[in-house]
Formats: sequence, structure tokens, C-alpha cells
Amino acid sequence: MAVLLSPEFPVGRPARAGGDEDASTLAGAATRRPIVGSVHSWDLSTGVDGPGTRFVTFLSGCPLTCLYCHNPDTWRMRNGKRTTADDVVAEAAKYTTFIRAAGGGATVSGGEPLLQPVFAGELLHRYKHELGLHTALDTSGFLGTRATDALLRDVDLVLLDIKSWDRDTYKKVTGRPLQPTLDFARRLADLGKEVHVRFVLVPDLTDDPANIEGVASFAASLGNVSRVDVLPFHKLGEGKWQALGMNFSLHDTPSPTAGQVAAAREAFTAHGLYAV
Repeated sequence: MAVLLSPEFPVGRPARAGGDEDASTLAGAATRRPIVGSVHSWDLSTGVDGPGTRFVTFLSGCPLTCLYCHNPDTWRMRNGKRTTADDVVAEAAKYTTFIRAAGGGATVSGGEPLLQPVFAGELLHRYKHELGLHTALDTSGFLGTRATDALLRDVDLVLLDIKSWDRDTYKKVTGRPLQPTLDFARRLADLGKEVHVRFVLVPDLTDDPANIEGVASFAASLGNVSRVDVLPFHKLGEGKWQALGMNFSLHDTPSPTAGQVAAAREAFTAHGLYAV
């Protein structure tokens, strides 16, 4: 399920993203404008966007152009729906009892949520403090410098995509350099923030053993990575590329075999990491 939000709820008082509110802030809350962002959709998911059943908000806009992206329709912020944080939180509030019972929470994803750091921070803050939900941030880390310490205080878990260790391969896959992601990963480690690393295994692109070993060694060195998801490449998003008039260059690339996936996972477990 992926349902576009619409502004059908009354606008309430937005909380300040990542900060503590004093009496003067509360007194002036009614005069503040609602915080607005570009939202692609929301979804209830289980098992792929953090632990348990989760309310996942997909924000529009992404600075990366990953060759295997299954949601290229999220790349442009202008293609999203302008939505207030109040609308999104009101929607999430409908499911909090069920989410808590299922051991879940709320995840802010994209696109790249840190392209809209104020809006993302507002959602994370309110999911955590108003709805009492476990929070997760799903990010490539490329815009990690936009995540303030206040924003990260409201994040219980970071789902961090490390798409390649080889710099040239990373640039080929994403169109961007790798270093900002590594810098963000080290910052999260310094903060003691729990991280799940995500690595997409693409035959003849990211599956070189040295490439996998590089990601595994780096992840193990951080000390805060509690899980690694080795995600097999698939072509389920190819139809979206075609609908957008875009060339899907991995059309002839097969999905990895079960043996290839198992070998990649073993490379991570050899470093003492829990890999699935």
C-alpha cells in the first residue's frame, strides 16, 4: 500500500524539530506557520523499513540517481504533494495502537529525506515525542551534514545505504561521490547511534568480492552496526523508468543467485556482523 496524503486534517501546532520547548515557545506556538514538505506517499510496511510494522513516510527529492532505483518517481521534489507535518502526523496517529502492538515504529524515507531536513526533523520529533513511536531515518548519508545533532537525537535507528566501497563503482551507481556517506557513518558511530547498513548486491556491478569486503570491513570498524541487509538486485521498478521515459540501463542484468547472496552475507558475518 502506498497512498498519497492529502491535507484533509486541521492544521495544529507544529513542534520544533529536534529541540526542547520552553514556556515562551509554547505560548507562541499558535502563531507559527505549519511546517510543509513535499511528500511522495506513505505506507504501512513490515520487515523492510526497520523493526516491526512501521508507518513509513516517503519524501520527494533525491540527489542520487541510482541505476537500480525502484522509485525514480521520487527523484524530483516538485513531483511530490505539498503537505503539512500536521497532516502526516495525524495520519500516523490512526495506527499507533497497532504499530506499538506489532513492535514497530515510524520511518522517514525517500527519495532522500535529508534533502528536506527541517520537515524530516519535524516528523521524527513528533513521531517520537507526540506519538511515542520508535523512529528510523532511511538515508544514503550523502547529505548527512544537513542532519543536525538535534535531528539525530530524535532518531532511534539509521538505515544507511552503503552502495559500494569502490569509489568508481559508487559514482557509476549513484552519480555521486562516496566520501560524504562514509563521513556520516563515522559521525553516527561517534554519537553511538544504532545503524542498519544496507547493501544492494548487483551482479557485475557491486558483487566483486573486494568491493563487498570493503563495505564489510568498514561497517565492522564502526562499532554501532547491529545489522546488515544484503538486498538482492531486482527489476520491479523498471516499469516506472519506462513510464517516465527513462532508460533502465540494467535491463539485461540478472538478479543474483541464492549462492551469490549467501556468499555476500558470509563476507559480513566473517567480520562479526549480523547479516540477513
